[in-house]
Amino acid sequence: HYKAIAEATDLPVVLYNVPGRTGVNMTAETTLRLARDFKNIIAIKEASGNITQMDDIIKNKPANFDVISGDDGITFPLITLGAVGVISVIGNAFPREFSRMTRLALQGDFANALTIHHKFTELFSLLFVDGNPAGVKAMLNVMGLIENKLRLPLVPTRITTFEKMRAILNELKIKC
Repeated sequence: HYKAIAEATDLPVVLYNVPGRTGVNMTAETTLRLARDFKNIIAIKEASGNITQMDDIIKNKPANFDVISGDDGITFPLITLGAVGVISVIGNAFPREFSRMTRLALQGDFANALTIHHKFTELFSLLFVDGNPAGVKAMLNVMGLIENKLRLPLVPTRITTFEKMRAILNELKIKC
């Protein structure tokens, strides 16, 4: 599919490896082949959860190909390996703090980036307990920014997840 898309356009193409949604992992070998074969395939949003695979891609990628984290919880470690950024979910609720963490990591200020990363550790997993986008919508609701409503077939987070989020967010007192 990516080959057909890349051949049909001159526009830049970003691969997206999200086996949790697709049921199929795009291997490092496939990613690297596509990156080498098509100049307009410029990056991958990597959300496989396989840090060894991601490191293999970073280590062997062409110079004009970027690796972008697609998983908030591994953004910090992935940047330390050479990723260039993140396409984030939690950034919708905490754009200032999460972009600051990302910026600090990209600048090599790993100690301060890690401090911010650790603030969010519990929230990273809670975001996806009941599926996406339910988690981030619940967070935004706790923060008073939106109603906690989704269109069917999606449903809001369970009350237990919602209350855990509320407790953590109250403890953190992070401004959005």
